[in-house]
Order: sequence, then C-alpha cells, then structure tokens
Amino acid sequence: MYTQEVTVNNEVGLHARPATFFIQKANEFKSGIWVEKEDRRVNAKSLLGVLSLGIVKGTPIMLIADGTDEKEAVSALAELVKDNFGE
Repeated sequence: MYTQEVTVNNEVGLHARPATFFIQKANEFKSGIWVEKEDRRVNAKSLLGVLSLGIVKGTPIMLIADGTDEKEAVSALAELVKDNFGE
C-alpha cells in the first residue's frame, strides 16, 4: 500500500470536470485506488464517490493505492492535483 497527501488548490475544487479527469487517470492503473477526506474513503475510480466527498479549494486529501502499480498511480494522481487538473 502506498499513500500520499495532497491539497486541492484549483479555484472550484474537485467538481465534475476535474473529477472526470481524475477518474480517467485513476482508471489507467490496475491497483485499487482510494481518495480519503477526513474520515471518509471512496473509490477513486467512481465519479459519484469522488464527487460525494465535496472537495473544495484548500482541502487536503489522501491518495491511497494498493497493487502492482500503486506508486505510479499515486504519483500520477498527485501530479494531476498539483497541476490543478489542467485548468
């Protein structure tokens, strides 16, 4: 299992469009991937799950992956968050 904490800094947080980019990236990996905010953990490959967290600007989230490509998955998703989802 591999984890990394990142902070969402784009203006509108993880709304529909950036969440879609996030999920598409997560689905490129074989590992199980989760996003954790406070005490809630959801599947990072689920649009409804990610949106249900209500992630807004300035929210720290934990990226968690478990599997053969866990480090690559967490690194790629962390980079996507740091780049403000290309917005």
